Amino acid sequence: MGVWWLASLILQKTLLPSPWTVFVNIPSLFQKEMGLHIQVSGYRIFLGMLYALSGGFILGLLMGSLPKWRYFFDPLIYLTYPIPKMALLPIVMLLGGLGDSSKIMMIVLIVLPQVAISVRDAVRQIPENNYDVYRALKANKWQQFCQITLPATLPGVLSGARISLGTAISILFFTENYGTQYGMGYFIMDSWTRMDYPAMYGGILILSSFGLVLFLLLDLLSFWLCKWQRD
Repeated sequence: MGVWWLASLILQKTLLPSPWTVFVNIPSLFQKEMGLHIQVSGYRIFLGMLYALSGGFILGLLMGSLPKWRYFFDPLIYLTYPIPKMALLPIVMLLGGLGDSSKIMMIVLIVLPQVAISVRDAVRQIPENNYDVYRALKANKWQQFCQITLPATLPGVLSGARISLGTAISILFFTENYGTQYGMGYFIMDSWTRMDYPAMYGGILILSSFGLVLFLLLDLLSFWLCKWQRD
């Protein structure tokens, strides 16, 4: 913050307003449509993360438990994951349209492979004798899953979500510049084109705060679900 304030004093240009100017302008943004922009971006992030975490968890379980699934999906993920996801944006927009679907699909493409690999590795690292103990106690498959597999894979799911969340928000920022009039990405770039720099910087700060809230929610979810890791 001090560097920002000092740079604004040195440059003395409208393209870099002082922090005070930006902060004072933020309440006026919420008097317009800022709440709607946050709501739209939050909706896209929530659905994208929900689909990616659910799909990645199921795929990771299958890859970790069944060799045929692993032999098929391992090369596929390793081959396609290094491709820059922005290069796939034209294809995704052609298939999913210009609305919410294409933006959610981009988030899924980023998050799902990381979650699947994390869950796959967690499943493969579970000692087989853990299951032997429960089999000796006549536990069924569902009980073995709830008592062994799920606790072993949950940290991997949440770690994958944390690692991917920042990238997902960045991709959402770019995708919201196409075929939409709402979303934080659209608001920031629209303010830039109109040379409304206080609004642009305010939008960046709000987007950053939005990401911080999401990370804190993931930490809270991890604290609640992974009770055995609190110590």
